[in-house]
Amino acid sequence: MDEVESVVGDKPRFSRVLLKLSGEALAPENRSGLDLDALATIALEIKEISALGVQLAIVIGAGNFIRGSDYEARGMDRSTADQMGMLATVINALAMQNALEHAGVTTRVLSAIEMQAMCEPYIRRRAVRHLEKGRVVIFAAGTGNPYFTTDTAASLRALEIGAEVILKASHHVDGVYDRDPMKEPNARRFDRLTYLDVLQKNLKVMDSTAISMCMDNQLPIIVFNLRKPGNIRRAVTGQAIGTLVEGNAAS
Repeated sequence: MDEVESVVGDKPRFSRVLLKLSGEALAPENRSGLDLDALATIALEIKEISALGVQLAIVIGAGNFIRGSDYEARGMDRSTADQMGMLATVINALAMQNALEHAGVTTRVLSAIEMQAMCEPYIRRRAVRHLEKGRVVIFAAGTGNPYFTTDTAASLRALEIGAEVILKASHHVDGVYDRDPMKEPNARRFDRLTYLDVLQKNLKVMDSTAISMCMDNQLPIIVFNLRKPGNIRRAVTGQAIGTLVEGNAAS
């Protein structure tokens, strides 16, 4: 895959992308649950990207409701905790679908766990066909299996649909740092990193399984701050933003 170039303007750099959102991005400030205003704001940004002709798929985490790892640490069976988390991602996917449709964006939710009364089952060819028709596709329920995070689900789905890049939207920081910038004011932000940099330095980008999948298939990742209006568009149009993770970058 070609190295990502910096392109300033409104012309999309990518034709098909996968946007990874955290569950916290949908939550009220310092609370759990859903913030309808936040959903509406994100939906308008996604509408803008869709209007550029970009084919867009989304994977959303469930941290605004539940983190399976937290419940496992308190004694719950890991598989059960992860299954609960998968169901929470469906709630977020349906909420995002509703916000997008209110914004006038045709959207489909495809779930790795069949629940046909609420969303379509995940079928790769069906997902690609929806994208080709200009519909935004939201992948729900992770991979459908415990022990895999929504980061891994994002990498897997991006590869399956032939996405050119993963846009990893952060709710707190504007890229990847060598230390936690929320705690360390002198933390250094990286403009570019290799996949090996991320793995060897144990940087908090995505989990190691997700990073390894992207590395094996040379799928670039752009990590940026979701809170700044217009950042999704900037990432899609190739403007220098956040941190780029790919094979040929220098740390």
